[in-house]
Amino acid sequence: MERQLIADYVRLVDELLPALNADNVPLATELASIPEGIRGYGHVKDAHLHAAKQREAELLARWRTPAAAATAMAA
Repeated sequence: MERQLIADYVRLVDELLPALNADNVPLATELASIPEGIRGYGHVKDAHLHAAKQREAELLARWRTPAAAATAMAA
């Protein structure tokens, strides 16, 4: 699992960097910091991992559809 998390993180950063600009730095920073919340051992780590992956999915959806993110922020 640990190796897979590293590979997933590298893929995430590879996706973020090409589209990074002044407007989306906060979102990219939030995405890049998600692994910091994956702590603990056993069932504790599993729970943190589940929550982190859920948050990552939400943020990636915003990243991949910036117009929707801008609309949501304006509302």
